Amino acid sequence: MTIERIESNERMSKVVKHNGTLYLCGQTASAPEWDISEQTQRCLDKVETLLTENGSDRNKILSVTIYVRDMKDFAAMNAVWDAWVADYEKPARACVEARMARPDLLVELSVIAAQ
Repeated sequence: MTIERIESNERMSKVVKHNGTLYLCGQTASAPEWDISEQTQRCLDKVETLLTENGSDRNKILSVTIYVRDMKDFAAMNAVWDAWVADYEKPARACVEARMARPDLLVELSVIAAQ
């Protein structure tokens, strides 16, 4: 059994590879002026980069958990998500409201994908 941990620090790894599966750490993106739409798009851009760098792509995403700070932003987040997955296979997905680590974070994505 081989487990590869990529870009690890004292707290976590950015990506963990195991048996042809990629586990991405939670992806966030924030700036005080960014709304939920901008943060969601930037998170998705980061996810796509990590997938590509590790031999995967959007069609191989198995599962996504989306954490939003406030469900009032659910529709705006979904508009960005729906456009991003429009021409791709749809993964299993959950979305929950959650308290975030910092007040400027509006969304976080946790992704599992096949290689």
